[in-house]
Amino acid sequence: MNRDVIIACDFAGKEQTLAFLDNFTEEKPYVKIGMELFYAAGPEIVREIKKRGHKIFLDLKLHDIPNTVKKSMAVLSSLDVDMCNLHAAGTIAMMEAALEGLTRPDGTRPLLIAVTQLTSTSQERMEQDLMIQAPIDEVVMHYAENAKKAGLDGVVCSPLEAGKVKEVCGSEFLTITPGVRFADGEKGDQVRVTTPARAREIGSDYIVVGRPITQAEDPVAAYRRCVKEFIG
Repeated sequence: MNRDVIIACDFAGKEQTLAFLDNFTEEKPYVKIGMELFYAAGPEIVREIKKRGHKIFLDLKLHDIPNTVKKSMAVLSSLDVDMCNLHAAGTIAMMEAALEGLTRPDGTRPLLIAVTQLTSTSQERMEQDLMIQAPIDEVVMHYAENAKKAGLDGVVCSPLEAGKVKEVCGSEFLTITPGVRFADGEKGDQVRVTTPARAREIGSDYIVVGRPITQAEDPVAAYRRCVKEFIG
């Protein structure tokens, strides 16, 4: 699997998103559409960005009973996205149902990945808020193993955990890692972060980068810097 940089288009609406993408006249970056944008602009924003030639990671983090998730994934599959996700905390049964719903009649489907623990989650928050007492790295690996058992393609995890996920689940199991910042940038609200170059060394297959690119003075230059550091 080739590495790639995914730009998190966490904008409030369609116009702002398309204006941002207009900056890219040579490249067609992989784009993440999250909850804010999808809820604001609906499925049409997915179709519009796809029509422009971008790959799309639809980041809606489904988490519900298996039957609901199965039916929802069937709807998302019809949008022709390249990757979508759910919460591993929804159990193996939910992940299996999601995979079934996502698979089209011809056997094709987008990549399906599971969120382990959000990169804004610390050990303290996990223990106090979620009442999960195990070490966070053990929780992440357990969730990753469950996702693999369910037949998923990989997990979203901190870049600091990507190498360990590969050890536990195999080199072909994908790691999609947010929480990536340039060495000279701000962390924002992320807790477990690293740089693009370090993410490559650790074993990330995809890095998801938002504000360091979308809020840069020159977004195209920031994107190219990120690609150079991560892919080489």
